[in-house]
Amino acid sequence: MFNDRIMKPYPKKYITSIPLFVVLCFSFVGCSSFLEEQDPTNLSPNSFFSIPEHAESAIAAVYAETRFLGNNAGSFSANWQLLEALTGTSTTESAENASLNNLYSLVHDGNNRHIINWWDGLYRVIAQANLVIANVPNINPMDEDARANVLAEAYFLRAWAYFYAVRLWGDIPLITLPQNAASEDFFPQRTPVAAVYDLIVSDLTKAEAAGLPWMVGSGRVSLAAIKSQLAFVYLTMAGYPLNKGSEYYAKAAEKAGEVIAFAASNPGTLNLFPDYAAFRDPAKKNVVEQIFMIQFHGSVVPNLQGLYTRPNFKPVAVTNTGVGTTVPTQSFYNSFAENDLRRQNRVGFFYSDYYTNGSGPLFDLGGAYIFKFFNQVANGRPGSPGTGVDDLNIHQIRFAEVLLAFAEATNEVGGPTAPAYDALKRVTDRAQLELPVQSSFSKESFRLAVWKERWHELCYEGITWFDMVRLRKVLNDRTGAFDDFIGHINLSSNQPLKEQHLLLPLPTLEMQDNPNLTPQNPGY
Repeated sequence: MFNDRIMKPYPKKYITSIPLFVVLCFSFVGCSSFLEEQDPTNLSPNSFFSIPEHAESAIAAVYAETRFLGNNAGSFSANWQLLEALTGTSTTESAENASLNNLYSLVHDGNNRHIINWWDGLYRVIAQANLVIANVPNINPMDEDARANVLAEAYFLRAWAYFYAVRLWGDIPLITLPQNAASEDFFPQRTPVAAVYDLIVSDLTKAEAAGLPWMVGSGRVSLAAIKSQLAFVYLTMAGYPLNKGSEYYAKAAEKAGEVIAFAASNPGTLNLFPDYAAFRDPAKKNVVEQIFMIQFHGSVVPNLQGLYTRPNFKPVAVTNTGVGTTVPTQSFYNSFAENDLRRQNRVGFFYSDYYTNGSGPLFDLGGAYIFKFFNQVANGRPGSPGTGVDDLNIHQIRFAEVLLAFAEATNEVGGPTAPAYDALKRVTDRAQLELPVQSSFSKESFRLAVWKERWHELCYEGITWFDMVRLRKVLNDRTGAFDDFIGHINLSSNQPLKEQHLLLPLPTLEMQDNPNLTPQNPGY
């Protein structure tokens, strides 16, 4: 599989990688007689990008680096949990991981392991993508369509990484060329947020023009992924911190609308899944609703998302229990309407009982847990003991998010039009919720309805935190209203959100290694 071929990067995440055996050969000075021989089959840094196969290996390395989201961040935790711990919609049943606990308590700083791992992981993706973008154009001979496809994927993945980074840290180093110790910007300064977004839009626009297919079942970047990501970028630019307003809401609506139009003409290719069970089905990865995902394979790199969302010390799986480091707060679970299908036990996004060791007698869990990513093929179900191998992918872009982005952006431009209403209704219909008639909505009430659907439909997918930051609003689980970000009490910890929490601190070691990164983000 393309995503299982990995080129290991240097520890310095800004520097792009070359094959490991080349590094080793350069490191052993005692082999001078061997090095006097010129082996035409041996690669060097200058000869690696010489044939089309090298382009394919290099783009595979970029995809491989995106899997950092699923990597461990110490005991009982993975990197993706950073984006959930800050939202207040989840809590932990284990006190084993100090880094994760500090995120839940909103007392994180630049020494937090999750924050360090996100910085390292994103810049490794950027470094590998820069390597592809700089070198693949020079491979000759190479099929031009194949070259365009690889470059489009690299541009998308670089934009994907920068989109995360700019929302997490604000002004960040903007690195677009392969780096080495002699590079002029080896110790880069931070670039203003607006310029980072300019690059993101430029990269996605280049990728959009490359002619990629609308959907790709292998998990590689597709045109639907590119247009969807552009819609999300424009939606974010319309809000905080850039506040570009109506023009960018219109841009977001346009791009999301193009994806929706394709889906309308090709419902078997791009659509909402008819039910939520497909989210948990390994056979439904990268198809229909799943526009872009981070790839995992059970026999190579298993996904630990299910392990960390399973309850602590309760036998719900064939191989082990779970650790419960991301579990719903009772208040967030209660914020779903009782008749919302997403709340229904073992049907939607939660479960409150399960089968002993995966396939035995049913037992009560004593509360609600996240079922959204519960792989029953791996964990077990009645009549099937389970394989013990969890290879679900991590959600990144779903068609439901496209529909909700379109509904929000369209409403901000022209109010609750029929297309905006229809997009929202598709999401609520699947949840078996009764949406009030279109004429009953004002622009304000429709806005709040869409926001609430985003909180519920997209929960635990690394999206809610970014909604909180771009909107400066947070769903109050108890009242159903939206509080201002600053001063909102996260019910997971009973701690208030402060202005400093709008950005993460830069990793302390990065700032020590590179004085050009100063000053630290406010409040840290």
